[in-house]
Amino acid sequence: MFDIGFPELLLISVVALVVIGPEKLPETVRTVALWIGRLKRSLSNIRLELENEIGADEIRQQLHNENIMKELSDTKSELEDIIQNADNSISDAKNSLKSIPSQLANSSADEKIEDTLEPAGVAESGIENPTELDAVETPIDDQSKDAAPKFSGSST
Repeated sequence: MFDIGFPELLLISVVALVVIGPEKLPETVRTVALWIGRLKRSLSNIRLELENEIGADEIRQQLHNENIMKELSDTKSELEDIIQNADNSISDAKNSLKSIPSQLANSSADEKIEDTLEPAGVAESGIENPTELDAVETPIDDQSKDAAPKFSGSST
């Protein structure tokens, strides 16, 4: 409000002491302080009356409510965008899952399954039934037939 520092206050007090005199200075300071207090109270009352007249509190409250409503609408639109994106992702996933059976039907799935289930070497050996593998003998050298089985461990 007023830009009065310590040097200005010191100058005013020295001038007041010279002009008013030391006997009347304390009484004058009290009177000036009372007038300043009354002036502050009256200005405060006038301000309150003006605020009540124009409804400043209501205007502040309304502005606050408008800000809150704007934030809520922004949040609502963001949530709707997120939900829409999630729905799009879900529908894309459903469409891709629906296309998998048609892709499997178009490619010879049965041949691929048989290829993965067929043991290695069965197709080259000419054996049609994999259970016949037990009957197939593998060649063994003559030396291993004659040799007695040796057990490792303690001898009795």
